Amino acid sequence: MASVSAVRREPAGQGPRGSLRRRIWAARPCYLLMLPGLVLVVMFSFYPLVMSWYYAFFDWSGFEQAKHFVGWQNFSELMGDEYFWKAFGRSAWFAGVATPVELLLSLVVAIVLNDRSLRLAPLFRTLFFVPVVTTTAIVSIVMSMVFSAFNGPANEVLRAFHLSERPVGFLTDPHLVMWTAIGIFVWKWFGQPMIYWLAGLQTIPAELYEAAQVDGAGWWRRSVSITAPLLAPFAVIITLIVLVGNMQVFAFMQALTHGGPYFSTEVMELYIYRTAFGAQGQVSAQRLGYASAAGVLFGLLLIVLAIAQITAVRRLRRGPGTTVESR
Repeated sequence: MASVSAVRREPAGQGPRGSLRRRIWAARPCYLLMLPGLVLVVMFSFYPLVMSWYYAFFDWSGFEQAKHFVGWQNFSELMGDEYFWKAFGRSAWFAGVATPVELLLSLVVAIVLNDRSLRLAPLFRTLFFVPVVTTTAIVSIVMSMVFSAFNGPANEVLRAFHLSERPVGFLTDPHLVMWTAIGIFVWKWFGQPMIYWLAGLQTIPAELYEAAQVDGAGWWRRSVSITAPLLAPFAVIITLIVLVGNMQVFAFMQALTHGGPYFSTEVMELYIYRTAFGAQGQVSAQRLGYASAAGVLFGLLLIVLAIAQITAVRRLRRGPGTTVESR
């Protein structure tokens, strides 16, 4: 008996496209609620992003009506700009030092606070997270007073314990200021990856640790054989989040050091700001088009980091022994 396959035609408006339209129409209250936020994102994120690419091809101060198209000249000039590469190096140095310290410190604290026998763990989590929600400008201004060479509490403590006979220029010595800034920044932000690590640790079943402990595995063996492999996917994502965040420290550095002394803390974002709006209000130094080109290159760097993260996550999920079958 021959089987007959019937072909059923979808009525007009009942296909996938019609079904999508119906779902959008049914969820119209949700889209209406999203509209104000979407408008703000377009105005303050998407539009400036597109215009920065546009202005990067112009010689424009940002305060004149006339703009002169220069093509790729801004980008070629950046390749030979010594200040640009030094600012880029400072940003890379800041992120390269702060990121591993922040990740390691937050992981150690998360492991300690994940212990269920620690009764005050919720209190310590809150205390460590308080600096994260504190305004960056306030933290920078307060810390500039704490580490001031003139009657700052940090120098007072050093003098009280006879550790230093003269004031230490934590924020005025070009050789110390970046290390001081990194220490303050890590103290402020390590609570955020701590929460991420805690979320990852709490996804690991407690039965695995109990079974390993019954088999005689110590703390180190349990950490290497259970914690590390199961935290690896989280580690890649947390590392990218922290790294990208540590490359964007404009508000922190602007309030703490203003890029000084002697440009020793002028990271990439401060360089872009100074180039766009001039140093100390100098109108002649305002080059918005040139600064836009620097911002484009800096944004491309962050995109490369994001692509690297996505690639690493996919490889971890695929695993070393899996293969992709072709159908």
